[in-house]
Amino acid sequence: MPTRRQVLVAGGAAAACLAMPNIVRAAPIKMRLAHAANEIHPGHIAAVEFKKALEALIPEVNVTIFPNRQLGDDKQNLESAMAGTNELVGSSGSLFPLVTGRPALDAYQLPFLIKDYDHFAKLATGDIGQKILDDLEPAGLVGLQNTDIGQRHFVTTKAAVRTVEDFRGLKTRIVPVPLHKAIWDAIGTAPVGLPYGEVYGALETGVIDACEINVSSMLGENLWEVAKNFTLTGHYPWHNVIAMNKAFFDGLPREVQQAVKKAGRDSIVPTLEYTKRQDMEGREQLRQKGVQIHELKDLDAMRKQVAPLVDQWSKKSPLIAEFVAEARAGA
Repeated sequence: MPTRRQVLVAGGAAAACLAMPNIVRAAPIKMRLAHAANEIHPGHIAAVEFKKALEALIPEVNVTIFPNRQLGDDKQNLESAMAGTNELVGSSGSLFPLVTGRPALDAYQLPFLIKDYDHFAKLATGDIGQKILDDLEPAGLVGLQNTDIGQRHFVTTKAAVRTVEDFRGLKTRIVPVPLHKAIWDAIGTAPVGLPYGEVYGALETGVIDACEINVSSMLGENLWEVAKNFTLTGHYPWHNVIAMNKAFFDGLPREVQQAVKKAGRDSIVPTLEYTKRQDMEGREQLRQKGVQIHELKDLDAMRKQVAPLVDQWSKKSPLIAEFVAEARAGA
């Protein structure tokens, strides 16, 4: 017959085994989220809103954000997330088709298709928005959030662009992706592919004359110091995608996976609210810094020049075609 001491020891061991799942659950789940923007940029706010939403749902999760190109530029951070070097990335949506080979995210930057921030929110939080995020899984990523971080306009170091003819021949920085090159070729500029971090120096030295850009980047990268003529065109959103390495996601407990996806959805609208406010208020800040803000007199002519690209790109993916139909129906 076992002694009282043996019974106590055995009981203690059993209790410890039963408690083990709770000990594992209580251990922090650490995630790194790298992006290229600075702390006032909506791309950083997107990361902060995601972190806040996720940690409120699962307190055991600890998301560490690395902004300001600390771990690399947009492309490098995206490649790191695909490789599993970082668990999470926030990167320009325009780069995902280039790096992953999945074209559907191009839909968000088809020229003049998305009308405003509210229109973007409806698409990004709807079924088609989720389908496009889900389409990243074959590339080893789980898409969690897609948000507009600033409608794109146009800035030049030279004379103001007031008509479509004024675009002609301007050495204009673009992200070196096929859609952007097609758009800016159609408008008549001379597109120059450059990484985001090289824009300031290129404008300052005359390597480029102009840049299609949003208000947040004008302020966050201090581009107002070297380019003073800003023309409002609103030709497409600049969208930011937060994604997680799929192998890491698959290894998370089911309730954490659900929370990660919910946090992504829940962080879209707060980020858009910040972006919209900064776009409007930031224009006055630019004026105060000596930037001249202009309207394009023949914006309809610009729309007509690039309109064929929408149907052309719709043929590249059924998801793009579905997105275009949804956007046109809800415009």
